[in-house]
Order: sequence, then C-alpha cells, then structure tokens
Amino acid sequence: MKPSQTVFAILFTISFGHLLNDMLQAVIPAVYPMLKTNFDLNFTQIGLITLTFQLTASLLQPFVGVYTDKYPKPYSLAIGMALTMTGLLCLSIAGNFIAILGSVSLIGTGSSIFHPESSRVARLASGGKKGLAQSIFQLGGNAGSAIGPLLAAWIVIPHGQAFIGWFSLIAILGIVILWRVGNWYKAHLAEKVTKAVSASPWHPSLTKKKVINALAILLVLIFSKYFYMASMTSYFTFYLIDKFHVTIPQSQIYLFIFLASVAAGTLIGGVLGDRLGRKYIIWFSILGAAPFALMLPYANLFWTGVLAAIIGVIISSAFSAILVFATELVPGKVGLIAGLFFGFAFGMGGLGSAVLGKLADLYTVGFVFKICAFLPLIGIITGFLPTIEGKNEKSAG
Repeated sequence: MKPSQTVFAILFTISFGHLLNDMLQAVIPAVYPMLKTNFDLNFTQIGLITLTFQLTASLLQPFVGVYTDKYPKPYSLAIGMALTMTGLLCLSIAGNFIAILGSVSLIGTGSSIFHPESSRVARLASGGKKGLAQSIFQLGGNAGSAIGPLLAAWIVIPHGQAFIGWFSLIAILGIVILWRVGNWYKAHLAEKVTKAVSASPWHPSLTKKKVINALAILLVLIFSKYFYMASMTSYFTFYLIDKFHVTIPQSQIYLFIFLASVAAGTLIGGVLGDRLGRKYIIWFSILGAAPFALMLPYANLFWTGVLAAIIGVIISSAFSAILVFATELVPGKVGLIAGLFFGFAFGMGGLGSAVLGKLADLYTVGFVFKICAFLPLIGIITGFLPTIEGKNEKSAG
C-alpha cells in the first residue's frame, strides 16, 4: 500500500465499529423515560446520569490520546468495546440509582478508550483525504446514535430494563470487528510512527500562541454545539411528550429524525470541508443553525420535526471540519487532539445535560429549548480563526 492511497475498506470498517459503539451508547438516553418511571427519578437525576456517562467518556480521552501517541495500542479498540458490553449487562440488572451511575460509567470508559485510537486509524487510512476520512468515521457514529433509540424503543421499552442485556450481542460483534481492525493497524504501525516523528509540533505558518488561541476558539465552538446537542439528545423526547402529548415510541421517531439528519450532515460537512475549506464549513455549521433553532420552540409538531431535521444537518456538519482543523494546527499529536476534542465534546454534552436537567426541574422543558436556541449564535467567533488552508491542504486533499 502506498501512503497516498485511501484505504476505504478500513475506513468503512472502523466507521461500522463506530456505529456499533455509538449505537450502544445511545441506548442510555433512549431508556431515560423508562428509567425515570421505574426509579421515580427527577430531571436533575437524569442529568446526573448523563453527566456521569459523559465525564467518564471525556476526562480519560486526552490521557488515552497522549499515551497512545507514544505507545500505540492496536487492540485497545476491542478492549473498549468489551468494557461497553460489561456496562450494558450491569445496566440491565441495575436495581437503584447508584448502580445505574456505575453501569453508565463503564460504558463511558469504553468510549474513552475507543475514540482516540479509532480516529488515528481513520487518519492513517485517509491517504490525505482527511476531511472525507473523518466524515466517514463520524458518519458511523452518528448513524449508530440514530439507530440506538429506535432499537431501544423496539426492544427495551416494550419488554423492560432486563432486555438492555441483549445489546451485549452487538458488543460481541463489535469486539470481533475491532480486533480485525487492530490487526491492520498493527501491521501499519511502522508507517504511522515515521509520520509522527517527522511531523512538526505546530502548524508551520503559525506561532505557538496563535495555535493555542485557535484551539481555544474551536473548543468554544464545540461547547456551543454540544450544549445544544445535549438539549436535543437528552430532552427532545420529554419536550415532545410534554408539549404535544405524543407517546414514548412516537417521540423516539422524532429523535431518530434528528439523529439521522445529524449523520447526513456529518458526511456532507466533511466532503465540503475538503473542497471548499474547513473554516467556511465551521462558519456555516454553527452560526447557520441559529435561525432554525430560534424558531423551534414556537413551531407546531409537524414543523418541529422539519426544523429538527434542518438543525441536525447544519449543526453536525462542523465536527469533522473542527477536528481536522485542530489536527492540522498540531500535526504531530493526533491522539492528543482527538482525545481532547472528543473528550471535551462528550464532557460538554454531559455538563449540558446536567445543567439543562436542573433548569427543566426549576422551570419547564420548553424553557430549556428557548434558552438553548441562542447557543448557535456563538458561532460568530469563527471569524477569529486563522486561515491555514493553502497549498499544503490542497495537496493533502
């Protein structure tokens, strides 16, 4: 294999592994209404479940990334999936709130191990088409996040908490697939190490201070995106049930529409980022969602579904562009950057869920959506990002 070749077989395989990983994670918010009823939980406790899950899925990721930058672990992908499987089995038999927190922390830990190394595999197999590769990888995760609630609605909601254990069979499939990816990754470690050694620590056209400032701006954009995403993934079903009196299965269909649009937007954003420039895609993705987010709390049921789909496509198109932009800023630290940005994204999602849950208890779920509608306006700070896409980017793409 020449280094310039894009290895689509590996990209689609790691994307499918990402689909399985995020599909299993999506079971957690999908069963919130059932857990809320079974254990008489309030919205603050629902937020704490998400916070626990997201913190374990976020705090460990930068450390995993730093470690694997120095000592790559090809089979850590399968190990992460095994931890997720263990967490699902524990969640299926959890008898109290504390046991639920322990179970979701195992699932979060599995995710924190999976993402930095899998993102590195996608970059290694990209053949220079970094935006496309990251989008294919992200597409799997977003598709899994969309499918998870549907499977939970069909399998868990009608039959009860114990049926969460059946998802462990999916985890076993993931372990097998990711072990095979690990075999390919191990065989290409020599090429990966050579590239890492030759890479400069900072983007050649920027000073260290400018790189750090740019990373800070990107993290603020991640904050706005994932705080808003937390309102949708954790509370959209409750919002629909409260405002429009739909059933739990019906609310899951609307959540699926939003998450499916997120998957579509991820692929679109990555492809356009390679062609048009990532800074422009980041501009459009964060700020472009604002008018639709502002309309959502005042729409009827039909237009709520339409607006949710539009918001999902637009707001999701940024993450691949943001992550590739960040790895170009610090080209020699792919694991660290992937761990930092995935971890920060999950952390903001968890913190957002906890804060928004408290607001929902104090006021209403509808109030939460009115407040969150202003978050995409933060996207205006994209204008302060440096322009780094030039000859190097074009030749890489």
